[in-house]
Amino acid sequence: MFAAVFASFPLAAPAADLGPETGAPISTQSPWQVRLRGLGVVTRDSGSVDGIAGSDLSYSDTIVPEADISYFFNDNIAAELILGTTFAKVYGNGSIEGLGDIGKTWLLPPTLTLQYHFTDFGAFKPYLGAGINYTFFYNQSGRTADSLKVKDTFGVALQAGFDYMFDEHWGANVDVKKIFLRPDFDATIGGADVSGTAKLDPWLIGTGITYRF
Repeated sequence: MFAAVFASFPLAAPAADLGPETGAPISTQSPWQVRLRGLGVVTRDSGSVDGIAGSDLSYSDTIVPEADISYFFNDNIAAELILGTTFAKVYGNGSIEGLGDIGKTWLLPPTLTLQYHFTDFGAFKPYLGAGINYTFFYNQSGRTADSLKVKDTFGVALQAGFDYMFDEHWGANVDVKKIFLRPDFDATIGGADVSGTAKLDPWLIGTGITYRF
């Protein structure tokens, strides 16, 4: 009889993985999540060249791929690192409209946000976030400018979006971010050195797929 009781212990051990009240399995879902998005980068057309009254700047908009990695500290709080690269063409406006296409720069803007995820809506999982951005400018070239140098800078990011989960792992995502990004720049135009501020302040509007490990 005692042998039969002890022999039953290994069979009962999996019950430790069940919830104490409901008997439902305790979730072992990974805290890691990744997304791939198609991203529209829509800039604010504003800026100025120091010492030139009425000067203004505008920038090209782009569509690029983006990847992000999230880590969930619990069901509600997560950190997300957003990775992608894009470019912007710079145009003269206002009193410097005659300069036309001033130049082009590539941007690498890694952005880290802290998010709050709402968990009361079933498969629909909205979230809000805020964080910091540091943008690297590289592969810069002048057109009407002999040279163009946009300086790396910090920015503040705000975020809102949602996932709609099809199952425990896969879902669809819609995400909107606003980055307040205003780098200084130096340029040489017609042999004259000029400087100013580019008020990019882009909207990042994306949609894609979510995978929760």
